[in-house]
Amino acid sequence: MYIARHMEKTVRRMSKDFPVLLLTGPRQVGKSTLLRERFPDIPYVTLDDRVVLSALRTDARGFFSDRGTPLILDEIQRDADVFLDIKYMVDSGRKPGMYILTGSQKYELMQGVSESLAGRIGILNLLGVSARELAGDAFDEPFFPSAYFLKARQSSLKKKKTDLWKRIHRGSLPELNANPRMDWDAYYSAYVNTYVERDVRQLTQVGDTLAFMRFMTALAARTGELLNLHAMASDCGIDDKTAKRWLSILQASGLVYLLKPFSLNINKRIVKTPKAYITDTGLVCHLGRWLTPETAANGAMAGNLFETWVVTEILKSWYHAGKEPDMYFFRNTDKQEVDLLFYRDNTLYPVEIKKTASPNVKDAKTFRTLKTFFPTVGIGEGGIICNYPELSILAEGIRTIPVGLL
Repeated sequence: MYIARHMEKTVRRMSKDFPVLLLTGPRQVGKSTLLRERFPDIPYVTLDDRVVLSALRTDARGFFSDRGTPLILDEIQRDADVFLDIKYMVDSGRKPGMYILTGSQKYELMQGVSESLAGRIGILNLLGVSARELAGDAFDEPFFPSAYFLKARQSSLKKKKTDLWKRIHRGSLPELNANPRMDWDAYYSAYVNTYVERDVRQLTQVGDTLAFMRFMTALAARTGELLNLHAMASDCGIDDKTAKRWLSILQASGLVYLLKPFSLNINKRIVKTPKAYITDTGLVCHLGRWLTPETAANGAMAGNLFETWVVTEILKSWYHAGKEPDMYFFRNTDKQEVDLLFYRDNTLYPVEIKKTASPNVKDAKTFRTLKTFFPTVGIGEGGIICNYPELSILAEGIRTIPVGLL
């Protein structure tokens, strides 16, 4: 069963503006499936096919001339030199929607893109299926904590009862959600093993794959927390330089998202370390051995899992619309924190994330601190994303935001 993706509309829109589109994202999030399912009239070739790859490497310009445009080219990272040939074909007869490329290894892709296709390519990031997509909800506006957005989202909401912790535990990989009988643990075991063998070994020399697995597990155990590479390196028996390189691989592959702290200038009282999130909560549960939704919901990681799910759902709403969010967090040396800050028109819109069903205005007490640190910036509407079922006002400028409105 194919799950319709909001990215479909974005691909159609951007293919009218750019001669080349690059669709990136982690493995198994549905990049190839989306293109083959929703763009069946565009010829599709994959560089996973050794015969196709050999033909491309032997005579790239002949390869593209024979196939014409438009053309979908999957697993583009298999040939790092292809971008120069695509540039030549584009410059020979530029028009919108000539090539749609996919790749899972942004680590290598972006260098070729920046050197060869600057000004010719639109870049899209696809993550796993969102709660909106699973519900068949057509509403595709990026999340923003304003009254306008929340009312529009509430009016579009499909009243479909779901078990949030089953969704968090199941994760967002399309195949697992399209096939509910599929063995969850076996699927993630194969996913992780394939990722290590197929992607990591291609990107960098990882002599000790067990150490890399320990590093992934250590990162999953800290999802939603300030990044502490030195502590993770010590836990895994590797040096800080190796930990930094491995993190960059996970980040470039779309499996890790780094949320940056907000700062207008250098201030010694503001924490400058990013927060790290694994972009699939099912993978977090697998690596942490939270084997059922119940153990995930009641375990020590429940708050981190809930926050990770919320942040990645918000991220999907922006990425799948073809946009980058101006999204940050705030934390000072006194450990006062605001989980999310949206920055727009010199105004900060603060959001707290609490898994509670009984939010209190005290949960948003740090909102008042923001003006002290950023006196030249306005403080706009904000709220608490939580399990309280109603959109309501707690105090001036502070709402309860039901997690279902994401």
